[in-house]
Amino acid sequence: MLQENVLDYPELCMYIDGEWIGREGRDTQPVVDPATGGVLAHLPLARAEDLDRALAAAERAFESWAATPAFERGRILRRAAGLIRERAEDIARTMTREQGKPLKESRIEAVFAADLIDWMAEECRRAYGRVIPARQPGWRWTAQLEPVGVVAAFSPWNFPGTSPARKMAGPLAAGCACILKAAEETPGTAIALTRALHDAGLPPGVFNLVFGVPDQVSRHLIQSPIVKKVTFTGSTSVGKLLAAQAAAHGKPSTMELGGHAPVLVFDDADVQQAANLTAAAKFRNAGQVCVSPSRIFVQRPVYRKFLACMIDLADSQRVGNGLDEGTTMGPLANPRRLAAMHELLDDARARGASVHCGGPGEGPGLFWRPTVVSDLPEHARLLSEEPFGPIASIIPFDTEDEAVRRANMLNYGLAAYLLTADGDRIVRVSNRLRAGLVGVNTFALNGPETPWGGVGDSGYGREGGVEGLQGYLTTKFISQAPLAAG
Repeated sequence: MLQENVLDYPELCMYIDGEWIGREGRDTQPVVDPATGGVLAHLPLARAEDLDRALAAAERAFESWAATPAFERGRILRRAAGLIRERAEDIARTMTREQGKPLKESRIEAVFAADLIDWMAEECRRAYGRVIPARQPGWRWTAQLEPVGVVAAFSPWNFPGTSPARKMAGPLAAGCACILKAAEETPGTAIALTRALHDAGLPPGVFNLVFGVPDQVSRHLIQSPIVKKVTFTGSTSVGKLLAAQAAAHGKPSTMELGGHAPVLVFDDADVQQAANLTAAAKFRNAGQVCVSPSRIFVQRPVYRKFLACMIDLADSQRVGNGLDEGTTMGPLANPRRLAAMHELLDDARARGASVHCGGPGEGPGLFWRPTVVSDLPEHARLLSEEPFGPIASIIPFDTEDEAVRRANMLNYGLAAYLLTADGDRIVRVSNRLRAGLVGVNTFALNGPETPWGGVGDSGYGREGGVEGLQGYLTTKFISQAPLAAG
């Protein structure tokens, strides 16, 4: 039986119309520490009337928030970002306890969440319209930007700081009101970010945080005429379902969905450095990253050396509780991911692949050791299904054309990477890779200033950068004729 383990973990509640809503009279579900199996707390789940209250609050608050000068909106958001930085250590510990990633990664993510909000706080002051030269004397043509309205936002469990911060920052900076359904597995981090908004003086109703049965909450919010825009980060299958629901009601959406990122390692790259970079990216957050390198294509002259380096690097990872000093990779976040690792590895073995290291870990937690697989046939599930876990598939290739063709053969198009010392090849290959994000000799793709999103089955629309603000603005054209002479 799971044991209650509430030390250093916050009280769980929803936030509606400026008030904290507890579990009284509501269904709950346990939040489990993936490293120990212990119950951290019980999360209240929204009733239909809770969702209706959030919708009414957001609708009421939207008009005044949209009319609030951008300078004042930015001031409140900057204050919230400052509070998140002050509380970063507590937020990081909450994140590690509920999600599993090492504390070092959680600290970076907590500060990055503040940076995302801070940047949008500044960018909203530059949501400029424009004056268009009219064709007749005395006429005035202008295009002005206005907030789209109330936004329904849905964020995942793998980055419980970064993703909610994106869902907060863009809509609020643009002047929208927002209702966020954060992940039920990792609620504490979203609550901490919301508390910073509350303490910074955000008016009641402008931002609301709910939890609940995902399908029930999403349908209730998306079908409401109050909601004007939908934003979702998560799996491709769920994203397509929500996108269809939004489209049925004529609502725009931003979808940041799954990936199956290829890496192209050419024979002129520094093999050890390439392996170091690839392994660090692959095993970050136990591979539970939408831009994690999943299909690692290595040019044949350096294939064996690269494979050996990856095996050594995988074996050197220290797997354990993310709160323990020295842990470099924590547990998987939920039992679904552990089951998926078993299924994908069993399929690879059955099809003749070589498994060089890794596999199930030890202890009561959801541990899986970093795994390296080679000799995969084309029809292995690992080459077509996003593993979303710490399994690295190493595949040889001969020519540049072959590598690009195989990189682009799936309909995923979130991230892609190439490692090479050839400047001409960098231009050729990066232009040919079909992805919304391309890393050249780096796996760092993310900054508050930069657009984030994919193509194909990896979604559409962008978060981050000026594009992330524009996604919550609509353009109104005003044509003004001169007054007739009296």
